[in-house]
Amino acid sequence: MAASRATAGSRSNRAVLLTVACLGQFMVLLDNTIVGAALPDMQHRLHTQLTGLQWIVDAYVLLVAMLLLSGGVFADRFGRKRVYLTGVAVFTAASLLCSLAPSLGWLVAGRALQGIGAAALSPASLALLAAACPLPQERIKAIGLWAGLSGIGLAAGPVAGGVLTQAFGWPAIFLVNLPIGVVLLLAGLRHLGESRNPSAPAIDIPGTLLSVLAVGVLTYGLIEGGARGWTSPVILGSFAAAVILLAAFAAVEARRSAPMLPLRLFGQRLFTVSNTAMTVVGFALMGSSFFFSQFFVYVQGSSILRAGLQTLPVSLAMVIVSPYAGRLAARYGFRIAVTTGLALAGLGLLALGTVHADTGYSNVWWRLGAIGTGFALAMSPLTGAAIQAVSPHESGLASGITSTTRQIGAVLGVAVLGAIVRPRKSGGTSLETGLNSAFLTAGTVTVATAVLTGLWLATSKPAKSSTAPQRSTHREAATTPNKTPTNNR
Repeated sequence: MAASRATAGSRSNRAVLLTVACLGQFMVLLDNTIVGAALPDMQHRLHTQLTGLQWIVDAYVLLVAMLLLSGGVFADRFGRKRVYLTGVAVFTAASLLCSLAPSLGWLVAGRALQGIGAAALSPASLALLAAACPLPQERIKAIGLWAGLSGIGLAAGPVAGGVLTQAFGWPAIFLVNLPIGVVLLLAGLRHLGESRNPSAPAIDIPGTLLSVLAVGVLTYGLIEGGARGWTSPVILGSFAAAVILLAAFAAVEARRSAPMLPLRLFGQRLFTVSNTAMTVVGFALMGSSFFFSQFFVYVQGSSILRAGLQTLPVSLAMVIVSPYAGRLAARYGFRIAVTTGLALAGLGLLALGTVHADTGYSNVWWRLGAIGTGFALAMSPLTGAAIQAVSPHESGLASGITSTTRQIGAVLGVAVLGAIVRPRKSGGTSLETGLNSAFLTAGTVTVATAVLTGLWLATSKPAKSSTAPQRSTHREAATTPNKTPTNNR
């Protein structure tokens, strides 16, 4: 009887843990897509230009990208529960700050604080699940459920953003995080158990600071270049500073015993190729998504609510297709899955670049669906390829690096594609032409990456490791922990 009660209690605690972890990640992913629907209202009420909208998005994505790896190390070193709840508290407080922001500057500051919270919350939630599920099969099921349920946030974002913004204005998209955050804090404090890794490496403070400064300065130059002039001293100085800081980052990381980004991993072609392609995924997906609602509102004259619904095919396709991408890669090989996905997404973006103000939605939705389907097919196999290229004990690090490169690509996508649109005058045909140019650019880069990735993966060599036995072939799968064989055709 006592054993039965103990088993029931253990299952109940695990169910609470899974719910808390999934709900936290759901909140983070919801914030990724809910903001896009509110950008037109933000531009109107805050009296800002395209540059301001770019900072609203990139302030968040930049901090997530640069602190994501450190967040995982913090969780292992100082306690996963502690870091998770700290991340939830910071994210919730930052959401309140965003909703009350009286100006663009305060909103950007709140978004940066949200990014810090998300960078702690997201890896810690996954670490909590992994620690609570020691058996491989249990861990696979838990992580699959975590990814599936939290991924609903991606699909819910555009609709929720459109409804809330239309009814209450853009501050409401941040207020929705408050009840979720409060529930997570109360449930987490009461039910979560603490765990940590005593042998976790020391925090790479110099590397973290240099990476944030380098990418931040580069982003500043790309976003502000159109407004200030590409040859202005401030912009040229920012690009020069970015180069110097990146060089300093590489030098520091090469000399540290436990760097946040081990540069030696990029000696594996498969690892380098997969992360390069993932950077392009972030660049094209996030960069183009930034303009979807603006296209429907400003070019086609949709309401904010309708625009949110019209962008739904992208995220909905990703939620539906993503669970099957790993299986397709296991059956047909990384190369076929990745190149097919990137090619489909690229062609969808190229087709979207030919849409005009009078194009009916019946001829638009399938282009958005192709974009979402293509990127969903590519992302999971690209992560698997990166993990496959390293030794087994570095798989978590490889996955974290891949997530980071995708986020860096997103930062650059919003900045670069915004620079393509910005020189155009707001409104009318000029804005339509600028948006078309941005979609065509993103599509061209994605299709080119599909071709190059296919060629590079076809000639990639087996992964080697100085700290683990060498694998016999790089065709060994990494899409699941039980190493289901695959063929890299």
